[in-house]
Amino acid sequence: MIRFTHVTKTYPRTGTAVQDVTLHVGKGEFIFLTGPSGAGKSTLLKMVYMEERPTTGEVRVSGTSSVTASSREVAKLRRKLGIVFQDFRLLDNRTAEQNIGFALEVTGAPQSVIGPKVARALTQVGLAAKGTSFPRELSGGEQQRVAIARALVNDPFVLIADEPTGNLDDRATRGIFQLLRDINASGTAVIMATHNLELIRRQEFRTVEMNRGMIVFDSDEQLPPARDA
Repeated sequence: MIRFTHVTKTYPRTGTAVQDVTLHVGKGEFIFLTGPSGAGKSTLLKMVYMEERPTTGEVRVSGTSSVTASSREVAKLRRKLGIVFQDFRLLDNRTAEQNIGFALEVTGAPQSVIGPKVARALTQVGLAAKGTSFPRELSGGEQQRVAIARALVNDPFVLIADEPTGNLDDRATRGIFQLLRDINASGTAVIMATHNLELIRRQEFRTVEMNRGMIVFDSDEQLPPARDA
């Protein structure tokens, strides 16, 4: 489903961010991506949704290759991915419903489809009663749930979460993580970058650790390769 093959990413000013990474993510997996700040986690995730392309090597996501994909093909791929960030990235002047619906509007979805899909996504993240609330009226945990609903509204095959609990307290962190587990249990793969080692230790999901741009530990490396999509 997602495959990195000897991927290196080098920036002219800051040097190598990702170095010779080979990684396979199978259908429906849950993966913790961890490591210190500057280890290359965010760069690796950006290459999954092809905001960045490798300097050398190839990233292949659901049949789309970083080597050959056109801008149109990348845009099409992103519609099949869900992406969640640490800072929520909600539009302040739009309600929760409008923030989620915007993700459908940009794909050209008709209004008759947008309403039911938004309602379903809000229910899925436990915010059915908060649809008309603006971000400023929501707690941090609720804002992140809206961001997750926005990521889910296009029925992605993988959810990419870059430090989704980094700005949340312990209680909100537990709630968001349980939500991500539920999403994964429904069949969506989840790649979650996190510094929260306590959270990782409490779970049995695959853990991939990065340091200085390289994968230094993969808890699945002694197991058979993950199954393909």
